[in-house]
Amino acid sequence: MIRLFSDGSVNTNTNVGFGAYLIVYDLNALKPLHVKVKMFENTSSTKLELQTLLWAIEELKALEDEIVIYTDSQNIIGLPSRKERLEKNHFLTHKKTLIANHELYKDFYKMMDEKKCTLVKIKGHKRSSDKDVMDDYFTLVNRASREALRKSGL
Repeated sequence: MIRLFSDGSVNTNTNVGFGAYLIVYDLNALKPLHVKVKMFENTSSTKLELQTLLWAIEELKALEDEIVIYTDSQNIIGLPSRKERLEKNHFLTHKKTLIANHELYKDFYKMMDEKKCTLVKIKGHKRSSDKDVMDDYFTLVNRASREALRKSGL
């Protein structure tokens, strides 16, 4: 089983964000962890969370392992329950225009159909005394995305 921690930070004034992810194969391994970070332009917080997750999964596409995805994105957590309605409505709003991020949603659903994935909601920004090991991994990813955005000056 692969554990994937994914998060992003966006500057809403410039619409530039940095997505970060961490893959953990063994919770007991002592080898150093490497968080990958990537810049995304013309994005929003919702879009960035999806872009980052899809980027991470793309890098794991050759693996057959089950992937447990840890995210603090309520949008991502809620997408599986919205799939049937969105597909039935062809990703259109009540005014018959395509919903924002419809292509990313389609990519997400395709990925979920192709890979064995489980989504786990993780609460970001917990106090240190309330954190468990999964929160510690998520904090690494959260910190990396925020630091990359801060250092970029964008």
